[in-house]
Amino acid sequence: MDSKRRESLKAVAAFGVVALAGLGQRAWAAPIKPGADSALIVVDVQNCFVTGGTLPVKGGEQVVPIINKLAKGFENVVVTQDWHTTGHASFASSHAGKKPFETTKLRYGTQVLWPDHCVQGSQDAAVHKDLDIPQAQLVIRKGFHKDTDSYSAFTEADGKTSTGLAAYLKARGIKEVYVAGLATDFCVAWTALDARKAGFRASVIEDASRGIDLNGSVAKAWADMTKAGVKRVQSSDFA
Repeated sequence: MDSKRRESLKAVAAFGVVALAGLGQRAWAAPIKPGADSALIVVDVQNCFVTGGTLPVKGGEQVVPIINKLAKGFENVVVTQDWHTTGHASFASSHAGKKPFETTKLRYGTQVLWPDHCVQGSQDAAVHKDLDIPQAQLVIRKGFHKDTDSYSAFTEADGKTSTGLAAYLKARGIKEVYVAGLATDFCVAWTALDARKAGFRASVIEDASRGIDLNGSVAKAWADMTKAGVKRVQSSDFA
């Protein structure tokens, strides 16, 4: 056997070993097993954000059975609700000449304007009827200040007003949060980013979330989250 052929065979063999090693790592990756220091944050799985709601996210209702299954593996669960006043500052109807999905300037910066949605006490604002998480210990209602929107479960859109969630989780000894729900590019992403700012490890469960995707907002949200150290995981990654 000539030397060139021997070198080629060695290279092929080496490649095969590396490929098999990589396959083994993927096949035998340890499943995620949330412990007592982990929490699942279920974001805004409400009637307003699913088919038939006032601000429907495409396929929004599809996250419900996935989240129900995931939640069984968590000792700690938090649920959030968008909870706006009538005539909220984030509604396009509150600004003369403005249409939904346009923007305006509020005191804290640029605000996307939305259709009227998730008005306090309405059926539209209710949690989806099939969401089955009786063990959830806390419901965070956000966006109830008339002049301030609130995407994140941790901090309102002014970047200053706290919901109290970070202090609650820290008092419970939580170090890591997993975020799922609606919508990926707004309330889910802002929650995950604020979790990182508050010092928590954070992951977004991609297939347990759905996005609005307003002018490329889903791709931007994932880029921002990746840069901030938020992990992207799937429901199948859990034990």
